[in-house]
Amino acid sequence: MLISRAPVRISFFGGGTDYPEYFLEHGGAVLATAIDKFSYVTASPFPSHLFDYLIRVSYRKVELVKTVEDIEHKVYRECLKFCGLDKDIELHNVADLPAFTGLGSSSAFTVSLLQALHSFKGEFVKPLDLAYEAIYVERHLVNDRVGCQDQLMSAMGGFNLVEFRTEDDIIVNRVSISPQRLAEFESHLFIVFTGIKRRAAKVVEKQLKRVNDNTETLKQMRKMVDQGWDILTSNQSLSAFGELLDKAWIAKRSLDTVISNPEIDHLYKLGQEAGAWGGKLLGAGAGGFMLFFAPPEVHPKLAKTFANHQVLSVKINAPGSQIIFS
Repeated sequence: MLISRAPVRISFFGGGTDYPEYFLEHGGAVLATAIDKFSYVTASPFPSHLFDYLIRVSYRKVELVKTVEDIEHKVYRECLKFCGLDKDIELHNVADLPAFTGLGSSSAFTVSLLQALHSFKGEFVKPLDLAYEAIYVERHLVNDRVGCQDQLMSAMGGFNLVEFRTEDDIIVNRVSISPQRLAEFESHLFIVFTGIKRRAAKVVEKQLKRVNDNTETLKQMRKMVDQGWDILTSNQSLSAFGELLDKAWIAKRSLDTVISNPEIDHLYKLGQEAGAWGGKLLGAGAGGFMLFFAPPEVHPKLAKTFANHQVLSVKINAPGSQIIFS
């Protein structure tokens, strides 16, 4: 048996510019970090000659199939076909966080699965190539309307400014800051679950139809990536980062009415009233986790304000996809 794991991510700036529908014409970028919450895949040999099926996969349900084509789960099916495996394997998935919550868990699963399958075959794949494979599987084999940042962050890990040129030409720039600055930054993060789960693809579909209408806003969101980088890598007060997040959220929610709703707006207002400089809804919008950026001394007030919500504690700059047991 072997076990792979791949992290989910928090994206601060540039979300929406990582879709080919936008960046192939205008160029895109995000500022994001992998966090210490993972999707795990176990892979082990399966003695199919002793059973009446050839492959076993499990997730929320268990599938026992005689051919890869019989697998209902699209990502399992397409990744197995992509890696040329058609029998004698058992796969199982578990995760630290639920799906559809805005942290890129679907792509983390795809990356972790591809990592496991390649390792099962005795193959080594470079992290960036693993990201390209996951993008290809999700966008062209599974046909999901997804961007390209989640797969990249999951495969590469770390805290990065990522530039998108084409689907297979992506530049990763590590955020170069001291451990002390990194720890200070991390101490300002406060993450709350809205209680709303949603499929990102459905939210994104409406946004992509308005790419041409939103071009100028998306260009401004792309510029915020560089501004966020400048704040982090200089001696500027981190309050500037929080204030920039507030501007980014205002820009993001203007892209389409589906991104926010009165309940989400109310939660955001409560966070600001409790002392947060800024924040944003993580992921495509419409639900999932909300990030607030606030000085550590107001976190107790935020915790009291959101006492009836799940609060997520995270470590940033997490490692990328890897085999943790073999």
